[in-house]
Amino acid sequence: MGEVFAGRYELVDPIGRGGVGAVWRAWDHRRRRYVAAKVLQQSDAHTLLRFVREQALRIDHPHVLAPASWAADDDKVLFTMDLVSGGSLAHVIGDYGPLPARYVCTLLDQLLSGLAAVHAEGVVHRDIKPANVLLEATGTGRPHLRLSDFGISMRKGEPRLTETNYVVGTPGYFAPEQMDGAEPDFTADLFAIGLVALYLLEGQKPDSRALVDHFTSHGTPGAPQGIPEPLWQVLAGLLQPDPEARFRSATGARKALATAVEMLPESGPDDEPVEIFDQLGPLPAGFGPEGPERDTAPEDPVPPEAPAHPPTGTISTTGTTGTTGTTGTATPLPPPPPDGTPTPPAPDRFVPPPPSPSGRFPVPPPPRQPPTPPPHPARPATPPPLPATLTALTAPVTPAPAHTAVVHIPAPAAARAARASRAARRRRGPSRRTALTMLALALICFAGGIWALSAA
Repeated sequence: MGEVFAGRYELVDPIGRGGVGAVWRAWDHRRRRYVAAKVLQQSDAHTLLRFVREQALRIDHPHVLAPASWAADDDKVLFTMDLVSGGSLAHVIGDYGPLPARYVCTLLDQLLSGLAAVHAEGVVHRDIKPANVLLEATGTGRPHLRLSDFGISMRKGEPRLTETNYVVGTPGYFAPEQMDGAEPDFTADLFAIGLVALYLLEGQKPDSRALVDHFTSHGTPGAPQGIPEPLWQVLAGLLQPDPEARFRSATGARKALATAVEMLPESGPDDEPVEIFDQLGPLPAGFGPEGPERDTAPEDPVPPEAPAHPPTGTISTTGTTGTTGTTGTATPLPPPPPDGTPTPPAPDRFVPPPPSPSGRFPVPPPPRQPPTPPPHPARPATPPPLPATLTALTAPVTPAPAHTAVVHIPAPAAARAARASRAARRRRGPSRRTALTMLALALICFAGGIWALSAA
């Protein structure tokens, strides 16, 4: 499951098996659709030659299911075709038994139309049988038939790949001349279509040998029970043992069928409708209607950052996150100080997220450090007494109502004392050691000056 051929065709599940290979439902990555892929099981020269012949057939017709493309990967080869999901005529007979005459005429007309296109390419099918006639899943609507499996078909005039006196095909659907070793011809395909039509009308495989013996000994028999006479005359023209007495072409048989349909009785209200079901079944796990379902899970989620400055009066929560939400304890933020000093932002709290599907845990970000507040000037421990005229300004102020703004007036004397203290600190001289060093240098300079004057 999931094997990819030539980087394009991905095998999904097997849906059938033929004489030389298995048929798979496959996904075409280039055309973005499901196709049927026939994978060759053997790689001997004889089988490969048949494979080359089959995949080289290109017939574009609505009632022919011919190969569309091929691919090779190492020692394996395959070719693809449209995916037909309604099963074969054998499935329909297994579900409903004998089919109504008008319904059979519709299928027979489509089969002859497809065979005419095949014969127009000079190709003899050589293996027409109910299992090789597929149906689209049309429900109770008009059926849509497609002729498939050209594994043993050949063009007229091409060399045969079988030994002399060896017959290729499906027993029970051979034409009498094939049993005698005659060269493949179009009339052999028409004989097989007559047997398929009889199978649809009777609901069981006809005895072709007894039918040929009866035709040879007694001529054309009367219509079997349940088959309308006009339709039987068309089938008798397909089932003649002598190929010269049969219809010479699929187009001629189709014209005769159209005349016979006009003489058939109309379908009655009691006739059971025939429904063509989807026989393929659901897609396996990992595949959907739009192709393979790849893992598109996102990367590990990044936990959201907590706000650096939560609004005043809000509640911050901390704890662990579970399947139902977040749990923790609520801590009210402290109110702002009364003197208007800005409140330093609270450090962010990291909430660990749940572990990712890969088993990794994200590393929490480093905590933020609160900014260092600016230094405040030192205030004297005991301010000097205020003048009597300013006593009233420093008296206690009665608290104002909640809606009234309160203005704080600083004391002038305290401000002057602070400024004087700062000025005194600025006017303070050098240290004692520095002063002694400078004094010594000055004395040396002075002594040197006296010495110079005396020497002069």
